[in-house]
Amino acid sequence: MDEVLAGAPVRDFRWYKGRRFYSGWYWSATTGGMVAYESRLELARILLADFDPAVVGIATQPFQLAGVDGSTSRRHVPDLLLGHADGAVTVVDVKPAHRLDDPTVRAVFDWTARVVGWRGWAFEAWSGADACLLANVRFLAGYRRAQVLEQTLIAPVMGMAEQQGTVGGIERAAAALAPAVLVRSVVLHLLWSGRLCTDLSSPIGAASPVSVVEGVPS
Repeated sequence: MDEVLAGAPVRDFRWYKGRRFYSGWYWSATTGGMVAYESRLELARILLADFDPAVVGIATQPFQLAGVDGSTSRRHVPDLLLGHADGAVTVVDVKPAHRLDDPTVRAVFDWTARVVGWRGWAFEAWSGADACLLANVRFLAGYRRAQVLEQTLIAPVMGMAEQQGTVGGIERAAAALAPAVLVRSVVLHLLWSGRLCTDLSSPIGAASPVSVVEGVPS
């Protein structure tokens, strides 16, 4: 499994004028490397995986399945493979919601779920998430790179988070240590990394509640 998660996509990604889907590369804090995506919807699922502390491995277009499904011969490349901290594995196919009822799509997904299920893996057909949640995770992803932070602020910010109830409260309490923009970047990174948590069902701002998450490693 480690070899599959560390491997390259099994098919090439194409960029050309007029292409309906937007492809690209995303730097993953989980893997410490670049992860390819074939659409913005696929990128959204990768962002959520990268944000999830239970996910420890992400691979895109990880392998090709080939076999017989009744009287039909099938080949299929799943979109994502996620490795979890508890050893579980999830195979993900990303598809817009309006296509999930397509009989052809459902047949391929049902077959894929059965095949990966034989290995004890889970299967997920993903078509999106709450818009505010995605917007917040996308925003926090801008602060995922720990190496660009002012590292000396992490410990005092964590201490202040135990006394202050909001993002703005931490910034005000740390005003004597550093400019608000530096403190804010540390707070947002700690929210990304799961050492702090907030309500992601509303847009993140100065009034957003903040609490310390116990047991998360530094």
